[in-house]
Amino acid sequence: MATNILMPALSPTMEEGKLAKWHVKEGDEVKAGDILAEIETDKAVMEFESIDEGRIGKILVEEGAEGVKVNAPIAVLLEEGEDASAVVAPPAAAPKQEPKQEAKPKSLSPPAGEAVAPTGPAAGRPEDKLGAAGEGEKGNRIFASPLAKRIAEKKGVDLSALQGSGPRGRIVKADVEAVGAAAAAGTVGAVGTAGTAGTAGAASGVTPLPDAKLFYREGEYEIVPHDSMRKAIARRLTSAKTLIPHYYLTIDCELDALMEARARLNGRSPKGPDNKTPAYKLSVNDFLIKAAALALIKHPDVNASWTDIAILKHKHADVGVAVALDGGLITPIVFRAEEKGLIEISNEVKSLAERARAKKLKPREFEGGGFSISNLGMFGI
Repeated sequence: MATNILMPALSPTMEEGKLAKWHVKEGDEVKAGDILAEIETDKAVMEFESIDEGRIGKILVEEGAEGVKVNAPIAVLLEEGEDASAVVAPPAAAPKQEPKQEAKPKSLSPPAGEAVAPTGPAAGRPEDKLGAAGEGEKGNRIFASPLAKRIAEKKGVDLSALQGSGPRGRIVKADVEAVGAAAAAGTVGAVGTAGTAGTAGAASGVTPLPDAKLFYREGEYEIVPHDSMRKAIARRLTSAKTLIPHYYLTIDCELDALMEARARLNGRSPKGPDNKTPAYKLSVNDFLIKAAALALIKHPDVNASWTDIAILKHKHADVGVAVALDGGLITPIVFRAEEKGLIEISNEVKSLAERARAKKLKPREFEGGGFSISNLGMFGI
């Protein structure tokens, strides 16, 4: 009996992925353990193996498709003797498509000489427009601060066309002022009373961007589609900055003794297999990883993670090390760093960084750390 090959969940948090590459084609015989495809998650490209044997009867999701949901059918596997023509393949989950620009944007300005009734928040008081609970005309709730509402009324900005940058997407003062500033510069049109300075439309040669619902001059920007990693970074950093309290501590620290120890240890490094390159070369970052690990074990209240139910005090120091990638960042983890020597840490970090840049890390190698270090030494920091 034909079976569906489903989009796998390659990490605990994965909800969708990109089918980067097929390693098989329709009609190919496969065995358990054969590589079927490469799946791109938000952090890595991983190989997807077959768990059954049979013949690929039909491929449902094309190579390169993005936004394929976990457990969505991506192919059909036939058993011995089954005919592909007799198989009715289930509909595959439609992959996400990048939004396309409108070729001819609708004009938001009235024809010359015509008067138009005021629309948007400028047509009345915010309380009349949104109601006491902030309800819009269609009952869709608009989350905005009272100050943002007052500024929007004054400037004639339609709050329903904004994407808030505050906690949980709330529209704040800065969001409204940003629209006003752009409108004053002639880039963004404020949607409000007819005749408002900077109102966008076909007459002014402006084209709307579907996601932001703001208006930019056509031809004056380049569209760079998001990849899975950029989307994940944007979600997580926005959440971290808006929902998690921050505080900053700084201290000046003399590292003369550390630098002397590093030079001394590197000077003892034997030659590698080529009899030229040193077998190891310790970096300042390796010392910081070890020092942070020892400090975390010494101060267990710091070596802890928050959950809604309880605080988790970790028994080991699992230190993440930020690695820059093209268009993103990932933090592979040195597990049990307090138990490892400097040379072992140095070699492990180099291996993790190389595989991270090649997108060959496994989820267990970059998920679950309790502390992170980001090294900006190359910028003098």
